[in-house]
Parts: sequence; structure tokens; C-alpha cells
Amino acid sequence: MTGLTKALAAFVAAPTFGGQEQAAYAVAKTGFIDTIATMMAGHREPVVDIVRKFFADATTPAEAPVPFLGTMHPAAQAAFINAVAGHALDYDDVAISGHPSTVLVPAILAEGYKLNSSGLDAVRAYIVGYEVWAELVSREPEQYHLKGWHPTGVFGAVGAAAAVAYLNKLSEEDARQALAISASLASGLVANFGTMTKPFHAGRAAAHGIEAVKLSKLGMTSAPDVFEHPAGYLFALSLSGRADLKRSADSLGKTLRILDSGLSIKRYPVCYSSHRTIDGVLAIVERENLKAEDINHVHLTMGPAQASMLRNKHPVTGLEAKFSAQFAVASAVVARQVGLSQLTDEFATRKDVSDLYGKVTVTTVDTACPLEPAFALTDRVVIETTGGKTFDSGEIRFPLGNAKNPIDAAGLKAKFMDCIATGKSQNPSIHGADAGLYDRLSGLETLPSVRSLFSK
Repeated sequence: MTGLTKALAAFVAAPTFGGQEQAAYAVAKTGFIDTIATMMAGHREPVVDIVRKFFADATTPAEAPVPFLGTMHPAAQAAFINAVAGHALDYDDVAISGHPSTVLVPAILAEGYKLNSSGLDAVRAYIVGYEVWAELVSREPEQYHLKGWHPTGVFGAVGAAAAVAYLNKLSEEDARQALAISASLASGLVANFGTMTKPFHAGRAAAHGIEAVKLSKLGMTSAPDVFEHPAGYLFALSLSGRADLKRSADSLGKTLRILDSGLSIKRYPVCYSSHRTIDGVLAIVERENLKAEDINHVHLTMGPAQASMLRNKHPVTGLEAKFSAQFAVASAVVARQVGLSQLTDEFATRKDVSDLYGKVTVTTVDTACPLEPAFALTDRVVIETTGGKTFDSGEIRFPLGNAKNPIDAAGLKAKFMDCIATGKSQNPSIHGADAGLYDRLSGLETLPSVRSLFSK
């Protein structure tokens, strides 16, 4: 049996996709479309400006674009800024216990621009990064969030390194070195959810992927068994030391996890842990025409990892509100929506909104979704009214937009255009956000160069 680290490197150096390329390409392109949309919409968030200023004195060599700024930067730096923008609104897609696209896409576009990679190589690099990420996540039977790990930062660094190594056509040995280097760069803590540091995790992971490959190409060495070693990556991250270090990974590329798990497209710019709740509340309040004054109590049932992420019971900022089950309920009741216009400090602290926070309670259940390990099998919403009536959502398995309850092409394009419009309303001169960008992304695998995505 091939060791895990060696198997991952062999896949990165010479990937096969089990004859399922076209279906996998479609999922990957959805990730590119959704990430660039949320990147454009989120580019004026304060955290993006902070990161830009952090790099202000280090903008050479000019290797890759930050399209919303119209500037060129070193590849790792461009990936960092773009990934932060893509995750700043918490509106980007979800899969494999994290946000794969907001890490993989900026890393691939930055390094791909530098290398003048084809659109096909970019799409294939995405699949490679996704599969490596998914393989590693699958080896932990418990929920990483409960130990405090943010999988987007922790697994994103390795997934990005895999994708970038593929773009650079590294040998198996050099790919192994890059993956092992990235394993020591992985980081990200759940305690920082609801602050600017959460999108920073995505930016750092994207940059670390590029940096790990560069270090490998320069000759830096690393452990040959870093993922399966008893003092290595998986065991160190594991909640109780039950990570599977021995299972063969020889099936990598023969069947594709990207086709099993897919990508879930967010309909609400808040933590995905609350999306089932929002769907349930909206269905009830719209059907029964309930107002805030009609609500006596709202009882939510969800998984413990979900509840741990939704830590802010009385949010006072828009950022805190993104990680609040209480806000999700209140916004759905008061505004009949949970959108970008509600994610403000002013709305979160409005009396009619904040008065509902104390009426929401959360109970956790120990069931587990086999497709989304950080989630319970189902969530539930029960609303009790001041008039003595009770309304029950029933078991909610997949929120709208989930890979198993997917958004259609029209819905994806509508979200994309809405995000682009949001970006342009903040910055009319935003570079690269033209009417044909969606079409170019939809045919990404046919483009001779990723540079044409943002050409004028």
C-alpha cells in the first residue's frame, strides 16, 4: 500500500479523473464563477483594504492582477488579497467542511496568470486541489470545528499547494515536498469567526499554497510522511486521535469526491450553519404571515459544530451577525430576508431585531450528515406565537442551493450579476467586471489563457 503523502503527491503530479472529466469541469467552473462574484462584491470590505495596505510597500514583481484594484502584484500576494475579498462577505460556496473555492480559485488564477496557464489547466488544477482537500478531510471521524480548527485555513493551504503544484507541472518528488511544506503552514481558528481574521484565513491559505510550491522548487526539504506520521498533520489536527492514518489513498482520481460532495452555493451572506434555519423560518413566517410581535419563542435544533460556529447570541455588528443563529431568525422575521443590506451594525442593533434575540433558543443533536461532517443530519425550526399556535418546519436536510438541492444555471447567473452590480456600485471603474465575464468563465476550459478573463 502506498503511503498517504506519496499517494497524494503521485496524484498531483499525474492526476486521472476516472473518465468523469466533463462532469467535474462543470462543478469546478461553478466554483470559479461564484468566487469571482463574491470577490467583486466583497472588495470594499474593510479587511480587504487592511490587507492591501499591509502589502503596499511590496508590490513587485508584478506577476498577477487584483482586478478590482486594477493593480498587479506578486502571485502569492494577489492570491491573498483576492481570497480575502472572496471570503469577506461569507457569501462564497461551501463543501467538504469549508470554503474550497475562495482558496483554490484565487491561488489558481494568480499562479495561472503568472505562468500563462490555459483555462483547461486552471479547471483541472481546481479538481486536483479539491480532491486532495477532500481526501484529507475524510480521514477524521469527528468535527474539526469543535476543536477550534477552521478547515478553510487548515486544509486550504494544502489544497492550494496541490493545485499550484499541478499548474507548475512539478514532479512527484517536488509535489510531495510542496504538500509537506504547506502542511506546516496550515492554520485558522474558529474563535476568530465573526471578525476580520476569518477571511484572512482564506487569504493566507491561498498564498501559502503558492509559497509552498515556490519553496519546493528552490529545494526546501520536508517530511516524506507528513500526513500519516503519528506526529504529523492529521494526528495533530485530530480531536481525539482517531484520524485514519492507514487507509489506502490509491483510489485517488479513480472516483471523484467533487462529484459526490459538489459545491453548495450560498443564498445568504452568513455562516452556512444557519442556512437551514433561515429556510425554515422564512417558509413559516411567509406562509403564516407572522410579524415580530407575533413571536413568543423560536426553538432551533442543529448539530453541535454548527452551534459552536453561531457563537454570537446578541450581535452588535454586521460581522458578528454573520455568526448568530439569533440574528438569522430575527432578520428572517423582520426583513423577510437575510441579505447584504441586513448585514450592518445598524440593522443588527435595531430594537425590533435585537428584541427577538432573547426569544431564540438552540438545542444540539448528535446526528451527523455523511456528506457534510460539520452538520447534523437535519435541522429543525419550531415557532411558538403569542396567540398560542405552534408551527414546525419539520426536518430540514438540504438548504436551497446545496449541492443536493442545487441552484440552477439561471440562479447562479443571477447571483453573479447581483454581486457584480454590488461591486460596481461601490467602484464604477472596477476592472474586469464586464458583461462577458460570466460567459468567459462558463467556457473556462476552452480559453487558451486565464489572462483573457480580465483583459480589457
